[in-house]
Amino acid sequence: MEKLAQTDYPILELLKRRWSPRAFSDQVVEPEKLRSLFEAARWAPSSSNEQPWSFVLATKQNPEEHARLLSCLVEKNQQWARGAPVLMVSVAKLKFDHAGKPNRHAFHDVGLAVENLIVQATALGLFVHQMAGFSPEKVAEIYRIPDEFAPVAAIALGYGAEVKDLPEPFRESEAGPRSRKQIQSFVFEGQWDRPSPLVIG
Repeated sequence: MEKLAQTDYPILELLKRRWSPRAFSDQVVEPEKLRSLFEAARWAPSSSNEQPWSFVLATKQNPEEHARLLSCLVEKNQQWARGAPVLMVSVAKLKFDHAGKPNRHAFHDVGLAVENLIVQATALGLFVHQMAGFSPEKVAEIYRIPDEFAPVAAIALGYGAEVKDLPEPFRESEAGPRSRKQIQSFVFEGQWDRPSPLVIG
């Protein structure tokens, strides 16, 4: 299912095509495509080039591992994410390697790496749905993640499927229109909350 963004100004077609479905096909995601996604993430920018991102990965080719990662999601997300052939959790390293000081940009930089991954996935005909609804504590415990790292987001990935393949509670929101805030609500100039003249009218 394709849901192109209805933009007010021109953007890349690839960005118009990117959205976060919950309906995923059982089709296996080819290993070479997964490697391309992580290569894209690898080349994301980061503060001091620290590259503070890691990923915990599970695919349906290993059902036990897939079920283990799925168990870290909240129940509502488990209902639909169990259909995704690939599950991941992004993880941030919280301190700089070179100085040992807290890296306040770590989550930001992990987000940049994931966005690279998402854009590459979209180019390859794949879909990605990120989730805040998971237990970072359970992920840290199950996967023995050291204290200086923090799970950031859960991620479902795969080829798209029809809305009818989703559990009933999710079908209506999946088929609904996409919406975003207007840019004048978040681009300011001169002082906080004053829309920039550039984006008015």
